[in-house]
Amino acid sequence: MSTGSANDTQMVIITGMSGAGKTVAMQSFEDLGFFCVDNLPPTLLPKFLELMKESGNKMNKVALVMDLRGREFFEHLFKALDDLVETSWVTPQILFLDADDAALVRRYKETRRFHPLAPSGLPLEGIKSERELLEELKGRAQLIYNTSSMKPKELREKIIVEFSVNKKEIFTVNVMSFGFKHGLPIDADLVFDVRFLPNPHYIDHMRPKTGLDEEVSTYVLKWNETNKFLEKVTELLSFMLPHYKREGKAQLVVAIGCTGGQHRSVALAEYIGHHFEKDYNTRITHRDIERRKESTT
Repeated sequence: MSTGSANDTQMVIITGMSGAGKTVAMQSFEDLGFFCVDNLPPTLLPKFLELMKESGNKMNKVALVMDLRGREFFEHLFKALDDLVETSWVTPQILFLDADDAALVRRYKETRRFHPLAPSGLPLEGIKSERELLEELKGRAQLIYNTSSMKPKELREKIIVEFSVNKKEIFTVNVMSFGFKHGLPIDADLVFDVRFLPNPHYIDHMRPKTGLDEEVSTYVLKWNETNKFLEKVTELLSFMLPHYKREGKAQLVVAIGCTGGQHRSVALAEYIGHHFEKDYNTRITHRDIERRKESTT
């Protein structure tokens, strides 16, 4: 088993309906030690990322408020979010704050403020327009809080519990080798079949060994088709893993299968697991490595 962890920068983008509690949310993140920026135009996000990277570890927890006060830049937000997902050293999350129409209208009446999308009309008109504009963004959020019945103190407590460092879950990549003759692993998220690769089982002195033995591993990894397979699989996983992590998945099980689960799958699981250990918490297991039945592996 191997274990590694990423030193990712945590970024939370706070957005949602006007009047749903974004100011309280930003203050809550400030209490948690986040570097907070209110109303950052999406077009400035790339420049802000550069400043974060140059700061080293001084800005490793950041919360950004982005809402319709900067609506002239809002069309650029989705492009900025797509670029952010491609940034491997940042772990972004979108926190969308929502509330029922009646609650939002009541809050505007209590504060005697105009809705930003209806400065000369009724608050409900602006609320409906804003809800339509934010519909797609809400669908991309990892966390959605409906604050209709929440007091500011309750919203603050909810954020502190969710984003406290001690409560943060670690995303784990489990790489497992297995043998198809013993059945598919029922807990696998992704399965790769490597039975097309050259088989060390047919070399007599390698047959009793496993992919943990250097000689077997060297044999499995020396072929062009093996290297091409590893190139494509690691590229695919490099693309997929940040998305799984961003969606809040606690772990991903990547299963590598050969016939018996002793030679090829073991060597490749070791390679793939070690490849990602510098960026993710990784765990390598070999389900069928102790099965010593005379079989084609």
